[in-house]
Amino acid sequence: MRGLFLSGTGTDIGKTYVSAAIAHMLSKKGLNIGYYKACASGAKTIEESDAGYVRLHGNINQKTDTLLSYLYEKPLSPHLAGRGEGRFVSLDKIVENFNALRAHFDYVLSEGAGGIVCPVVYEKDCHLFYEDIVRALNLPVVVASDAGLGTINHTVLTVSYLKSHNFSVKGVILNRFEKDNPMHEDNLYMIEELTHNKVIATLGKGESMLTLRDKSMEEYFDEC
Repeated sequence: MRGLFLSGTGTDIGKTYVSAAIAHMLSKKGLNIGYYKACASGAKTIEESDAGYVRLHGNINQKTDTLLSYLYEKPLSPHLAGRGEGRFVSLDKIVENFNALRAHFDYVLSEGAGGIVCPVVYEKDCHLFYEDIVRALNLPVVVASDAGLGTINHTVLTVSYLKSHNFSVKGVILNRFEKDNPMHEDNLYMIEELTHNKVIATLGKGESMLTLRDKSMEEYFDEC
């Protein structure tokens, strides 16, 4: 089973749209794609959540209850939402649910919540962050980032943190990218210069298809 974890530089930078675009691209290559998100907040049902969006727009054929392990109604960080509802995330359950997908799919794409340092549980007897989940799932990471102002700092810090904690960073995908925008082009250049990682693809605002920066990048996803 091959797989990939999509992290982000923060909340609302478009991880879900990028996830759907990746899933759609891989499904067009003939792969049976699975999707998994450990926890999400801000929705009443899975269908209304990020996971439901990716299944609908990513050409994924998967049972609803396998898309997501924990869903919280209020749009809060998972540790705070879980505390408010009295339901806390279990890393063992996450690993069990993710591993259950391995036998059924050629490739499993997992999406994070917030950024890599997003607290999932932060109680007296348990501190769990999204980086702990990625390590437990043993997946390489791609970072989704907004193409606009401020992205150099956010992206470089995120990639640096991941590398310093021994995660395999496969590249960056810039969301809301404008091809004729000099700032966006310079942001792309500076991210590659400062992170020593490729911006492997871009996704234009309102678009659903990734623009791969190198045709060989199609092979890249096969290697993850």
